Amino acid sequence: MQSVLVVLAEGFEEIEAITPIDLLRRAEAEVTIASIGDLELTGRSGIRLIAESTLDNVQDKTFDLIVIPGGPAFKILRQDLRLRTLLQRHAKEEKIIAAICAAPTTLLDAGLLKDRAYTAHFSVSDELPQIVKTQAVVEDGPIITSQGAGTATTFSLALVQRLFGKEKADEIAASICL
Repeated sequence: MQSVLVVLAEGFEEIEAITPIDLLRRAEAEVTIASIGDLELTGRSGIRLIAESTLDNVQDKTFDLIVIPGGPAFKILRQDLRLRTLLQRHAKEEKIIAAICAAPTTLLDAGLLKDRAYTAHFSVSDELPQIVKTQAVVEDGPIITSQGAGTATTFSLALVQRLFGKEKADEIAASICL
């Protein structure tokens, strides 16, 4: 079974968090939602979610994929040295790391975007001047990035395809009438 870690902080973008969790679970990935703080979190639009774990409890585990949603929470995630260390370790092991919206800045801070193509939300283009603006999702080796809430389904299906293949991604896309 493919293992996935979705890391959240207060103020996460709900669509960017829930869509990958949902579609990856439909594909039968083992998805763990981890909070960098309290287990109960509130997203940017006031939707509450209860994480299954704290980041401390999964810090030493290895996952096939780590997903970092955006939203205002990206500012908190960027400052978390535990997350940075986890991302760097997974990158060394050539595991897949995905970030959407402003969350690719966490990859920048971890030194993972050097010499890579990526995209992100236009609001962080000053920090990430090499953003590919013409693609909803950019894959470069083990790094997968996406632009924002409007691209969350495309992003999530790209994650399903990377872990389970095109046939499974197409099956999930059909099941949600995409």
